[in-house]
Amino acid sequence: MHKSHLLRKGRSSQAWHYYVVTITTKNRFNYFSNLQNAQITVKQLYLLESEGAIKTISYVLMPDHLHWQFQLLNKYTLSEVIKRFKGRSTQLINNISNHTGSIWQSDYFDHQIKDDTDLINQARYIIANPLRAGIVKSLKKYPYWNSIYLK
Repeated sequence: MHKSHLLRKGRSSQAWHYYVVTITTKNRFNYFSNLQNAQITVKQLYLLESEGAIKTISYVLMPDHLHWQFQLLNKYTLSEVIKRFKGRSTQLINNISNHTGSIWQSDYFDHQIKDDTDLINQARYIIANPLRAGIVKSLKKYPYWNSIYLK
């Protein structure tokens, strides 16, 4: 049962604030077990950063979803950033795989960061996702994550 109206209720979009967004693939399909799909998707995160839309803090791309922490800059709203990300990644993946239609669920979950403690705790939660899921025993073995705190 979709509860998209509940996800949007209370959603805010404020420039210079930090957000954590979780975006899930349609039908939880493991699109990102495919190396090329994963690389395309990660590149789209950084394209939005290079365009001055966001500043990525942390992300982890799991086989069927993305956790992404970023600072929203003043170029687009939160929903516009997500729409651009989903649209671009879908188009590129569909082009190489001869598919049509969205690869993402229409909804997404967002959390506006409250303070510095929340910012760091959310980054830790995000990058530990492959460990909690049992995909790897060490983050060194998982290629699709990054955090400004671990440079």
